[in-house]
Amino acid sequence: MTDLEFNRRIRQIVFLLMLITLTIVVLEELYIYLPGVLGAITLYILSRENYFQLIYKKKWKKGWAAFLFIFYYFLLLGLPVFLAVTLLAPKVESMIANQQQLLDGAKHALNVIQSKVGYKLVDDQAIGNAASKISSVLPSLFSSTATLVMNLVIMLFLLYYMLYSGSEMERFLGRVIPLKDENIRLLASETKTTIKSNAIGIPVIALIQGVTAAIGYFIFGVKDVFLWGFLTGIFSFLPVIGSMVIWVPICLYLFSVGNTGAGIGLLLYSGIVTSQIDYFARISIMKRLGDVHPVITLFGIIVGLGLFGFIGLIFGPLMVNYIIVLFDIYMNEFVEQQPGEVQELPVEGEKEKV
Repeated sequence: MTDLEFNRRIRQIVFLLMLITLTIVVLEELYIYLPGVLGAITLYILSRENYFQLIYKKKWKKGWAAFLFIFYYFLLLGLPVFLAVTLLAPKVESMIANQQQLLDGAKHALNVIQSKVGYKLVDDQAIGNAASKISSVLPSLFSSTATLVMNLVIMLFLLYYMLYSGSEMERFLGRVIPLKDENIRLLASETKTTIKSNAIGIPVIALIQGVTAAIGYFIFGVKDVFLWGFLTGIFSFLPVIGSMVIWVPICLYLFSVGNTGAGIGLLLYSGIVTSQIDYFARISIMKRLGDVHPVITLFGIIVGLGLFGFIGLIFGPLMVNYIIVLFDIYMNEFVEQQPGEVQELPVEGEKEKV
C-alpha cells in the first residue's frame, strides 16, 4: 500500500468516525421523539400504494395528494389522542398518584373473598408485586401531553415529506442496501406484511375487546364504563395476561362491596365473552392481514414495549421477524454452495455443468 493510499484510508476512517459520532449524539437527543419517526414509517408503508395510485393514475399533484393523507390521519389519530388526553389521562394520573389507596382496597377485597371461601388464594406480597408492575407500565403507555402531541406533529410532518419524495427515497434505499435485488424485495415484503398486520390488526382487536368489555361493565353496573372499557382495550395489547389486568380487579371489587351477583355475572361474561372474542379476533383478523406467527407477535410485543413504548406494539414484532428474515438473506447472500452441488455457469452462450 502506497503512502497516498494509506493517507486516504486514514481520512476515510476519521470521516466515518465523525459521521457515526454525530449520528449517535443526534439520535440520543431525539430518542424521546422516536415514536413519531417510527409512526411516520408505519403510515408511509400503509399509504404508499394508494398514494402512488393518486399520483401516477389519477395524475394528482404530489403536494395535494400528500396533504390529503395528512388530513385523513390527523382526523383518524388526532381525535382519539385528544379524547385520551382530555378525558382519560387525568383519571389515569389520579390512579397512579393514589396507587397505595387502590392497593389497600385490592387487599381488602381479596381478604373478604378469602374469608368467605376459607382458602388463601394470593398473599399480600404477590398483590404488591402485581401493583408495582402495573404502575410501571401505565406511565409508559400514557406519556406527558406535550410529548404525545409533539410526536403526533413530527409523525405527520415526516409523513408528508416521505410521501412527497417517496419514489426518490425508495430508489435511494435500493442503491445503498448492500443486498441482491431479490433479497431487497423479500425484506420490503416482510416489512410491509408485518407492519400492516400489527398496525391494523392490533388496534382493531383492542377496539373489539374494549367495546365488548364496556358492554359487560354497563350491564353489570360498573361506573366509568368508558374509562374501564378503554383501559381494557389498551391492556389487551399485553401478552399472556392482557385484559385480565382490568376486569379481574373490577370483579374482586364487586365481590368485596357485597354485590355478589354482579361480580359473578361480570366474571363469567369477562371470562367467556371478553377473553374468547379476543382469541377469535386474533385468529381471523391477523391471519387475513398477514398471517404473522403468534410467537413472533408475543415476543415482539414484549421487546417492543421495553424499547419503544406504545409504538413498540408494531415495531417489536417487526424486529423479531427481521431476525428470521435476515438469517434467510444471510444464507442466500453469503453462504457458499456445499461441495458436490451443481452450479450453472454461462460459457459462450451455453450452460456448462461445473
